[in-house]
This record gives sequence, structure tokens and C-alpha cells, in this order.
Amino acid sequence: MVIPQISLKIRQGFILVFVLLVALPILFYSIGKAYYASLVDATEKTLEAQLYSLISEVDFTEHGIIMPSTILAPELNRLNSDTYAMIYRDDDPVWNSESAVNLNYVPEQIETKAGAADFRRVEYNNTAYWQLSLTVILNNIDQSEQARFILVKRNDALLRIMDGFKQTLVDWMFIMGIAIAGLMAIGFIWSARPLQRLDKEIKAIESGDIQEIKGLYPVELQTIKADLNLLLESQQRQKERYRASLSDLAHALKTPLAVLKSSPLANDADAQEQLDRINVMIEHQLKRAATGASDTWKKQTPIKPVLDSILSAMAKVYRDKDIIFTCTVTEKDYFLGDQTDLMELLGNLIDNACKACRSQVEIQVIQSKTLCIGISDDGPGVPEDKRESLLTRGTRLDTYESGHGVGMAIVSDLVKSYNGTLTITDADNLAGAQFILEFNYNDKK
Repeated sequence: MVIPQISLKIRQGFILVFVLLVALPILFYSIGKAYYASLVDATEKTLEAQLYSLISEVDFTEHGIIMPSTILAPELNRLNSDTYAMIYRDDDPVWNSESAVNLNYVPEQIETKAGAADFRRVEYNNTAYWQLSLTVILNNIDQSEQARFILVKRNDALLRIMDGFKQTLVDWMFIMGIAIAGLMAIGFIWSARPLQRLDKEIKAIESGDIQEIKGLYPVELQTIKADLNLLLESQQRQKERYRASLSDLAHALKTPLAVLKSSPLANDADAQEQLDRINVMIEHQLKRAATGASDTWKKQTPIKPVLDSILSAMAKVYRDKDIIFTCTVTEKDYFLGDQTDLMELLGNLIDNACKACRSQVEIQVIQSKTLCIGISDDGPGVPEDKRESLLTRGTRLDTYESGHGVGMAIVSDLVKSYNGTLTITDADNLAGAQFILEFNYNDKK
């Protein structure tokens, strides 16, 4: 099973979406919870300060607890305030602040030891409050008495502060989201530039403009750069050794073959036939080895100049047939490989078409994500039952009439070396055969 590869842009988009839709909302929620907890903590400390202020203002006499008409904490002196104070003796209220005049609230009875404060969230009539209570012992010269001081703050006051904070936080989160998206986009472009430069240099190597990667790259790409240059250098050395060995082999084989052909043994027809076959096989294997071993780095070879050269030669070779050549190709069409290989492919196929045709040969080149080259003739065609065997290695090259089959072993091997396909069909426009070469460049560019 082939796992589809996700582009870097889509991966970066996933990260951005995660940050904006998951990370920022979680951050928003966490900050909100932390801020609310700090408000509750601040409320406890404020109520505690106000409670001790009340205790300092209590005047305990034989007639009971007396409080001044105006106390120090301003929130407790204001009607409809969100903070209230009450003093209880046993379960009976003996005093309440000015702010609690209209308050319909019965504090929750909590048994605590004298001097021990209790702070908690309570609810009364579906309204939430924060309540701080402290039991103290009041003394004078003649007597002492226990009293419970209670301070209450509405939770609505905290929620109003929270609403304002959340609105401010939303505004800043929106600004942060835009800033993060912008920074990630800039960061991606900045990080992708070395990869784009590397891709540009690789394409320049494919087109033959440069021989090695020379650009300056970040540390993470230095190893890749060194490995690619090492691969190119090693391939070039191997190619040179390969060509030298082939040249030596050609000389070593041709000399004894020439001696045999000029010897008395060559006068025998069967022996001459076998010598010719050996010669053809040597030429075929040398061409296959020299041109069929496709490079790891394939260069972009323009197709039109190669076609023009081949058609010009064919027009001279088959001058007596007066062949009409129809060629559809553009200057932009290219073959991703060596020019010699392309010359070998098209030369053999067009030569076969010229031998088989009556008067017309048509060549059509179509390139998009694939390169498709169709070569048609108006000859007798190739029988359907012989098409597969024609492309099979080992088929004798002289067993088909009208020329089809000559050089097809070389063509078939070359096409396979470039991971292409060669198909034989009936020509659409002409009455003869059509040979279709197809190479998929979608994964290479």
C-alpha cells in the first residue's frame, strides 16, 4: 500500500490550524481559569482586611455591641453595594452594614472555633456569594462575649470583572492569532528557501547547466549537499570507466572478427551468416550498454532538434520513396534523458516506419505530465499476433517483412531503462502501424 505524501505547505497549514483552533482556545481557557482563581484569592484578602477593620471599630459595652455610624470600609457604607457585613451573637443578628439594609440574605451557619476564619462559596436564592466568617470573643472590664463577624461579596461582581477581562483577552488572542499566522508564514518561506535553491540547482544539473551543487545551505542540508555531490562525482567516474571499458571491448572484439571475416572460412555462406549475426549482436550489446544504462541524473533534451536531424537524414536515405513526413512537435517538448538515447530510440522507430511505409510517416509529440511520442506509417502494419513477440528480447531482427523489427531489441531495452512503455497499435489516421512511446514524468518533476 502506497502512503500518500503530504506536502510541507499542508503540514504547515495543519500546525497553524492546530495552534489557532486548539492551542489558543486552550490557552484562553487556562488564562481565564487562572485569572478567576486570582480574583477569588484577592476577594478573600479584601474581605479579611475589611473584617479586621470592623473588629477594630467595635465598641462592646454592657448594653451590647455598638458600631460607629460610618465605618472605614467605603463599600460597606454604600447602598446596593456588592459587599455586605453582619455581626451575629449566637444566631441573632445584632448589626449589619449600610450596604446590607435591603439585602435579603441569611448567612450559612458554620460552626468554627474562636479566632478561626472560614472562607467559602455559598448560594442563597440562586445567587452565589463569597462568604468570610470569623468568631471572636469581645471583652470589657466586666464581661466577655462571643460574636460572629460575617462579610459577604456577590460573585456577580467577580463575573463582571471576568467579562471585561475576557473581552480584552479575546482581542489580544485575535491579535496573537494574526501575528502567529504571519510569523509561521514568514518562517515557512524562510525555511523553504534553501530547499527551493537546492531544487533549482538539481534542475540545473538535469538540464546540464552545472555539474555539481555549489550553493551555501544551512547545517541541516550540508550533509545532503555533500552526499549528492559525492554521488554525482562517483557516477561521472563510473561512467567514464564504463565508456573506456566499452571502447576497449569494441576494439578487442572487432579485430578478431575482422580476421575471421577475411579468412577462407568466410567464403562459406553459413559461416558468413553466423559472423554477420555475431557482428550485429556485438553492435547491439555495445549500443545497449553505452546508451541503455540510464543516468541517475537525466538531462532535459529538446526533442525538436533531434527529430529535425533524423528526418533530414531519412529524407536523403529514402529519397527514392519520396516520403511525406508530418511532424507535430514544439520547442518546449523535452526528453528527460541523454540525447544519444533519444536519437537511438527515434532513429530506429522512424527508420522502421520509412522502410514499412508506402509514402507517409507521421510523428506526433504530446507532453503534459507524461511524454507521449507516436510514430505512424501507411504501410501494411504489424499483425496483432506478432506485436508482443516483436518486443521480446531474442527475436530475430530479419523475420518480419517490410522492415518492422529492425533495432527493436535496442529500442525495447532503452524504453525499459527509462521506465517507459512501448505500445504497438494500428495507426488512426494512416493504414499502417503506430508505435507509441510513453514516459511518465509526474513523479520526477
